[in-house]
Amino acid sequence: MGKNTNCFRIILIILIILSNKMKTVIPKLLDFNATLCWFLVLILSFYADLPAVAAQPNMAMPFKPGEKLVYQLRWGIVPAGSATLEVLENKSMHDMEARHFRLTAQTNAFVDTFYMVRDVVESFTDQDIDFTLLYKQKQQEGNTKRDVTIFFDLPNMEARYRNNNVDNDPIAILPGTLDPLSSLYYIRNTELKAGLVISKPVTDGKKNLIAEARVIKRESVTVRGEKYDTFLVEPDLKGVRGVFDQKKGSRIKLWFTADDRHLLVKIKSKVAVGSFYGVLVDKENVN
Repeated sequence: MGKNTNCFRIILIILIILSNKMKTVIPKLLDFNATLCWFLVLILSFYADLPAVAAQPNMAMPFKPGEKLVYQLRWGIVPAGSATLEVLENKSMHDMEARHFRLTAQTNAFVDTFYMVRDVVESFTDQDIDFTLLYKQKQQEGNTKRDVTIFFDLPNMEARYRNNNVDNDPIAILPGTLDPLSSLYYIRNTELKAGLVISKPVTDGKKNLIAEARVIKRESVTVRGEKYDTFLVEPDLKGVRGVFDQKKGSRIKLWFTADDRHLLVKIKSKVAVGSFYGVLVDKENVN
């Protein structure tokens, strides 16, 4: 354990010295929309131009309240932190029972000394995960703090973005619009098959776009010694800003189990500043 920790420290210190730009490099490596965007990038900032095959929802939901999935996140060989996806108990909202999803992400103690990340994202949707009712995102990244809420005005088909109690002008949204987090569960609730293109309108509160994710193939992967039969899914990264637009061909790969649960077991992203990985290390109350 001690030797590995020292090795990780030496590698990161060398990278920092070579770059001579610690204050700009470390945030890029650990920015929420970079290292942790595997869970959210499915639907951020791009328009679709590929023909989409209609996605078929499962008859029974592949998850239930109480489900908890824990991931270990790495940048190359350096442990960066962890992320947790949870399905929480339903909430009463707008005279209906709303599904409640939560993503938490944090850097580990070593990375905290350079750039601490503590993020919590919550999504509330209808029972069929057809549209979002409310979205919340609290971010503490280095010295930056955000407290974001996206209010969905469904009768008027508008969404309003609020950050630190400052409201943006409302934007028009399409019927059936989801938020970034609930889009992941929408994919899990879809009957996956090779060649399928999943298409869904999504908003981050500033844009309302059509998101696409393509099911590339079915393949077997081994995660922490456990073998899984999975579907490889690649979201379209066209138009994604930040670290991804610095390297041509950057993309994200997601592996969902091929059973009815569609558990996300592995994530891989190759971007301008290196490769990021996420693997499922613990699960509770799965179907």
